[in-house]
Amino acid sequence: MNRILIVEDEVAIARLIEMSLMRAGYQCEMVHDGLSAADKIEQTDYDLVLLDIMLPGLDGYELLEYLRPLDTSVIFITAKGTLGDRVKGLNLGADDYIVKPFEVEELVARVESVLRRSGKGGSRLEAFDVVLDTVARTVKQNGQEVALTPREFDLLEQLMRNRGAALYRDVLFSRVWGGEMDNDTRTLDLHIQRLRKKLNWHTHIKTVYKVGYMLEKE
Repeated sequence: MNRILIVEDEVAIARLIEMSLMRAGYQCEMVHDGLSAADKIEQTDYDLVLLDIMLPGLDGYELLEYLRPLDTSVIFITAKGTLGDRVKGLNLGADDYIVKPFEVEELVARVESVLRRSGKGGSRLEAFDVVLDTVARTVKQNGQEVALTPREFDLLEQLMRNRGAALYRDVLFSRVWGGEMDNDTRTLDLHIQRLRKKLNWHTHIKTVYKVGYMLEKE
């Protein structure tokens, strides 16, 4: 599971970001000033830092300089939205730049995109007796290839990438089918049922009451 640090001095915005990303299956921590962020970065390896620019203590540009030697992706999330601001942030080394106010769906999509580009999403996923290759789009169980439909493959990838995290039904539906889920959840439930049967993972793929589904850890 990818680990993300949120550095945002507006507590309400930080909590919104944290809630949205945790709901999407990410592990998040948040701090509200630059000095605390520097301490966290020194103590912990993060896959991605979401960074405001106007911060007490150290500002976002100074923190980006601190992050440069590390293999950590950075997305600026800031109210500084002029063309000059965006160009400056990207030229300094940020992987992406999001201007407030933003849509949660766009934020999650940009996070996923940056992690994929950085290779931290990983092309080979393993769980129990299954190996999934996101580049070749193959699934093998005990060395034997398993025939999955494209939707089944994408659904399994989401479960394996976020192993141990309960994924909301609407999040899974959006990531796999690319749209909003209506009140009829039978399409998602049917695909989960097929995955359980094809992989004999009847106990590994858990139904989480009032949430969605989760692939258990070994």
